[in-house]
Amino acid sequence: MLYDWIKALHVIAIISWMAGLLYLPRLMVYHCAAPAGSAQSETFKVMERRLLKAIMNPAMIVAWLAGLYLAWEGGWYRVGWFHAKFAAVLAMSAFHGFLSARVREFASDANVRSARFYRIANEIPTLLMIAIVILVIVKPF
Repeated sequence: MLYDWIKALHVIAIISWMAGLLYLPRLMVYHCAAPAGSAQSETFKVMERRLLKAIMNPAMIVAWLAGLYLAWEGGWYRVGWFHAKFAAVLAMSAFHGFLSARVREFASDANVRSARFYRIANEIPTLLMIAIVILVIVKPF
């Protein structure tokens, strides 16, 4: 019974984390158009920081802790599809770290990337999510 509750918690955390991973780059697209020091830029800084600190970071931590429990209890760490999923989750976590660094850049008015860069970067979590869902549901190997 505990396993099912932890699995539900894991799915809730993943949904929250994904929402942030998809929304934060979009905020950055709009932030690129705001002049540094403007009221609009300052508002984006607050939105980006709060999204990262209040939603994304806690959701990622809960997703990781619950996921590690599920992998251990279910014995999933022994099968091939899980290794591929784990690699994709590591990539998702690295992208999260990349976005965290960009939030710090925007906070200090030091962004050097274009809105187009963030539009393209916005596709990365989607592609990783597709791979992860297929690996978990289909278990192809």
